[in-house]
Amino acid sequence: MKKLVIIGQGYVGLPISMAAVGVGYDVVGLDSDTVRVERLRAGNSFVEDVSSEALRAALATGRFLATTDYADAAGFDIAVITVPTPLRETLPDLSYIEASAASIAVHVRPGSLVVLESTTYPGTTDELLVPILEAGSGLKAGVDFHVGYSPERIDPGNPKWGFTNTPKVVAGVNGASSEAVATFYSSLVERVVPVKSCKEAELTKLLENTFRHVNIALVNELAVFAQLLDIDVWDAIEAASTKPFGFMKFTPGPGVGGHCLPIDPSYLSWKVKQTLGRPFRFVELANDVNEHMPDYVVTRLTLRLNDRSKAVRGSRILLIGLAYKKNSSDARESPAVKVAELLVDLGAAVTALDPHLEAAPRQLVGVDLVNDRSTDFSAYDAVVVLTDHDLVDYERLAREAVLVLDTRHRLPAAANVEFL
Repeated sequence: MKKLVIIGQGYVGLPISMAAVGVGYDVVGLDSDTVRVERLRAGNSFVEDVSSEALRAALATGRFLATTDYADAAGFDIAVITVPTPLRETLPDLSYIEASAASIAVHVRPGSLVVLESTTYPGTTDELLVPILEAGSGLKAGVDFHVGYSPERIDPGNPKWGFTNTPKVVAGVNGASSEAVATFYSSLVERVVPVKSCKEAELTKLLENTFRHVNIALVNELAVFAQLLDIDVWDAIEAASTKPFGFMKFTPGPGVGGHCLPIDPSYLSWKVKQTLGRPFRFVELANDVNEHMPDYVVTRLTLRLNDRSKAVRGSRILLIGLAYKKNSSDARESPAVKVAELLVDLGAAVTALDPHLEAAPRQLVGVDLVNDRSTDFSAYDAVVVLTDHDLVDYERLAREAVLVLDTRHRLPAAANVEFL
């Protein structure tokens, strides 16, 4: 029975851990967050895609250990790195990869496999990860042990596509490593998709999210102009979606969030600028459009309140959703959080209704978080739908609210409802 180490037990790492336990691996789930590890040991999942029941079942097998101690990784056969790769002042921060690689390197032995899943710019596996692993182990990558890259494709809260049924792109630093990576993931997922090298695999992830980022920016800017031209952009999008070829539906919203769209395209843009000295104009333009959507939402709300002879300052505003996407508790880089911050700065009394969040993000000061779906919508001067969670009663919201700005086009049409 092979020993598998998953470094990072968040939205990416924990589902992999559970799938691996399910097919018979001995899994060590490493994470630097002691609170998170304690919750996992208690069988309390914080990831929507992994129920607490499934976590407790994995613990009951005796083949899943949540830990903060790299000593527990000793003797591993396979290690997968799924740590964050944030931006720090617009620059890629690979410190989590560097720290994880250095810590696991001392446990690398002949025949081991180390796979990076964290999203990053092309060249990271070969130019950063491999030297760290070789220095710490004293072994040669591709000769003594295997190294590869496989971009994560987790979509939190997606009821149709999960870890096991989403095709897995795989690559290695040489032929033997590529084969080892493909063999490993074939034991977990239904289909693997080999590519030429780690650089192609790294670019695949950035291409996927840059494609989404640019197209969302397109419809966001189109929504701004359509409103000024008195055109129903949502009606036009639905009509365009009837074309069976040559069109893919994207919809406007308050901006982009999560661990991918606000970050991944900038990794690609940074790599192009660093290596080629040229700007990636599509990415830079998409960043500009999407980053300013929260400002646009607040402007639209301000105008609607003005129509009712009310100022934002002192108004009671209810925000529906703080997570970056529906049916998720993930509020990382959420545009809803930015909207809340802007409204607080303008002096509004802001309340957020999000049935998926246990607590408001740390940076939100002055925002009350409620989980009660029976909230009296009529008690607020305005309601802004930012995240269209299914648990909210939108028909009742449309009936009771004085004024609604719906950025997700979730409510039925009504005189008190305005769409983005």
